[in-house]
Formats: sequence, C-alpha cells, structure tokens
Amino acid sequence: MTYNMLHIDDNPENNWQERRELIRNIIDRESPDIIGTQECLYIQIQDLLQLLPEYDWIGLGRQGGSKDDYMAIFYKKDQFSIIEYDHFWLSNTPNIIGSMTYGNKIPRMVTWAKFLDKRNGQVFYHMNTHLDYICEKARILGAQQISEKLNELDPKLPVFLTGDFNTDVHTEPYNILIQPGLFRDTWDLAREHVNKNLGTKNDFMYSDGGDQRIDWILARAEIDIHWIKIVDDCINGSFPSDHFPVIISCTIF
Repeated sequence: MTYNMLHIDDNPENNWQERRELIRNIIDRESPDIIGTQECLYIQIQDLLQLLPEYDWIGLGRQGGSKDDYMAIFYKKDQFSIIEYDHFWLSNTPNIIGSMTYGNKIPRMVTWAKFLDKRNGQVFYHMNTHLDYICEKARILGAQQISEKLNELDPKLPVFLTGDFNTDVHTEPYNILIQPGLFRDTWDLAREHVNKNLGTKNDFMYSDGGDQRIDWILARAEIDIHWIKIVDDCINGSFPSDHFPVIISCTIF
C-alpha cells in the first residue's frame, strides 16, 4: 500500500484525532503487509503504532531525527524482518540530512529497506518517497536520482517503489522511472482494477479523487499483480486524508 496520510492539519474539520480512526479502519480492513506512508509526523506514527499493534516501522524525519515529516514504512512484524535500511535525500548531496539542491524549498527524501519474508524466505527491497509538489525540476531530478539508486541495488532482487509523486502518469518524472530495466507500473500490470476511474487526490472534497493518479506503486520484479485498488473511503462526508491510498495484491516469482 502507498498512503499519503497528511500531516496534522490546522483545519478543525480535518483533525487528526478523527482521521486516525478512519485510517485505522482502512488498514484493519485492507490488511496490507507493507505500507509506504508520506507526511506523517512522529506523533502520528506513535498514534498509528498504538492503533495498529501488529505493525512495526522504520523512518527518519526529513530534517533529521524526529524533525518534520517522514517517509515511514510500516510492516507486519510477525511476517517480515528488516535485513538493512537507509535513507537518502533527493539532492546533489544525498547523504547530507535535509539537503536541497534541485530548486525545492523543503527537503525531499527516500527511505528504503531490504525485507525478508519470514513465511517463504523471499527477499526484496521497498523504496518510499514523496516528490516535490511545486518544482517540476525537482521532480524530474528526483526521479532520475531514484532510477540511479535502483541500479545500485541487487539486480536479482525485486524492488517496489511507493510514493506520492505529485504528478500524473505519463509525465516526465513518470517516464524517467518507467523504462526497460527500471520500473513498471503495477497499475498497467494488474489483472483487475478496483475504482479504475478514480484519481488519488481528493483534497477532502472530491469523492472521485480528482482527475490525476499521482500516488503510484511501481515494481522491478517478475510479478503477478492480482488486483490494484484505489481505496475511496468517505464516511459521512469525512475523508481519512486528502489522498486515497492505493493497494495491490501480488505474487513475486
């Protein structure tokens, strides 16, 4: 699953205390093995861990420590263990915490992990990111940097990339990532689509998710995507977040 859960909003109509319960309901129902999240603050992560005790997580604030929001990855701790994990910033100095050199005004980063599936011994990578919402140059250079990082990972192992990419499919950042030898879009690979005609950015007002699919799950893997779903919960007019989560069911070969 990929899910931009939105940081704590000052708007009382979208308060976190109510939204966190709606998010828990989604996760309890959909039961994703692994969730790439965007925008959660540390206090939100701690709330989610209390509400969802079957999950553990990794992450780092994008300005270091617990500062600012995270690209946190949650995973079912009874089913998966982490072999290694790290973070890098989308800049010319990726190992410098909080660095920005692409024209973006706030830091952008990737959190990644190498997972072991305890059930079958499968090892795979998961990368999670959130590209800039203003600067197209930053999105393009960020996508290029992610594609370069992909080439540093073990080519024999599957890799998943989740995120809020702040751009529609078939734009330049998308096309940089969707290339032979790099990623494929699980949307295109899926045998079944649930809520196929929805976008993923509802802005707390659009039940159709707007007109763009900006939240993606990409994969470099020999994989069967059974289905992909845009989860469009809206309970009595209340949205859990300003994005709809996207979830896949898959088998890795």
